[in-house]
Parts: sequence; C-alpha cells; structure tokens
Amino acid sequence: MGAAGPRRDTRGIVDAPDLFTHVHFRRREPAPALRPYLEHYWLIDWDLDQPYAAHVVPHPSVNLVLQRYEAGESARERAGYAEVAGIGLGLFTRKLTGRGRVCGVQFRPGGFRPFAPEHALSDLTGCRIDAAEVLRTPPPVGAVLDPADEDARVAALDACLLALEPRPDPQATLAMELADRVRTDRSVCRAGQLARDAGLTPRSLQRLFSAYVGVGPKWVILRYRIHEALERAESDPAVDWARLAADLGYSDQAHLVRDFTATVGVPPTAYAAPPP
Repeated sequence: MGAAGPRRDTRGIVDAPDLFTHVHFRRREPAPALRPYLEHYWLIDWDLDQPYAAHVVPHPSVNLVLQRYEAGESARERAGYAEVAGIGLGLFTRKLTGRGRVCGVQFRPGGFRPFAPEHALSDLTGCRIDAAEVLRTPPPVGAVLDPADEDARVAALDACLLALEPRPDPQATLAMELADRVRTDRSVCRAGQLARDAGLTPRSLQRLFSAYVGVGPKWVILRYRIHEALERAESDPAVDWARLAADLGYSDQAHLVRDFTATVGVPPTAYAAPPP
C-alpha cells in the first residue's frame, strides 16, 4: 500500500487560495519504508506583517507536528516543540503571527498505531500531547526545524520515524484499507455496508476503528463527505446542493447543510458565496 506521491488536493483546508497567499505550503513524500503508514509530510513557513488565522477541517488522521513560532507567547513556542495531534473533531483554527515554521507528519487513518502500539488511538482523539509522552523516542526538534534546506528537514523526519521501527500489523493494515475505501469510494455511505463488505460485524468494525483510527467508521464517512462538499463549494459557487447531497449519500439536502454548518461554522451557501 502507498500513494504515488503526495496528494495534490486541498481537502480540509478552508479557503485554501487565501491561505496560500499568506504561507508557503508544500507536501513532501517520506522514505519508501514509511509510505505504507504515512500520507505525506506537510511543511509550512510564514513571515507575516499582519496576523492571519488559518482554518482546517481535520482529516481522520493523527499528525506529528513540530512547530516554532518566533512571536510565540511562551518560551516553548519560541524555541520549538513537538506534539502528537489526535484526530480533531471540530474546526481547527491557528492564529499565525510574525515568522514561524511547522513540519508535520500526516499518518494514514490507522497508520499511526504501528509507531505507538501501546496506545489505543481513541485515547488521543481531540488531544494534542507532547510527543515524548506518546513516542518512545521523541523527534529531535532542532534537527527538523533548524535547517534552511527543505531536503534536510525531510531527511530528519525520515530518520526520526524510521528509528521508531514500525512493525507490520494486520489490523492496522485492515483499518487503513477500509478508511481508504471510504475516502475513494463515494458509494460507501453507511458503516453497516462497510462492515458487511469487510466480512465484519458492525461491533467488530467499531472496535477496529476505535483502536486503530481513533473515531468510528460513521464519523470517518461523514468527515470525508464534508471534505468533498467543502472542496466543491470552493470550486463551484453555483453548486446544486440538493444533487450533491444525494451524490454524497445524504438522505436530503437539509442533512448535508446541518453537518456542513456544524463542522465548518457557516452554511454551505454562505461559504460558497462570492466575496462582496
């Protein structure tokens, strides 16, 4: 399993074009041995005259995030630190000021467990925890964040994660395969359907996702559909929401509107409306 290079879509990033005018964002591919477990590395640098708030609808993925904020409020933020970010259940917002740098690792849904096998992923959901409390060998913050050369930062991330020696886990592999099917197969609209197709009982599927992904399969289905709706809203202000709701497996447009509004903070028609 493994993607052919980093994803190029902007799913989950709220108003991606605006974000990209304020920060330098790019994705990089990890070492081949890590690709079965990782989506990609994501790197962000900024140097701002005015504060900027970035908004993201998180993927159903754990992230390892190394970050430094030169105008940070604490010595820890200014020096740089590493944390494990469990799946975020709501809209994530970060205010960026001055200069800063983030180097992140986005794991595949289900792909983090081989790096921290003693942790049930549901225990991390909604949490941001110092990396030293989760990983037996915390990442070297300076080695990742200090180099001006981007390739050196990627190499440092590779070395850190390879040193953790992730071991193949059939359950993690199954969780990754099922989550990837939800993302890529729009016909998967119900957790019960996913369980039947995998030859599992609904309870077994729920336990698998709780332990290896961090959220239930129903939540994963919903989040990926909201990502698709968000992307459609950005690309087509005249989108037919009733038809999109049906395409995404919603019972009606009102259900999509409720989920979109609860996740993003505004209804889809307001989000898609052109600026005044």
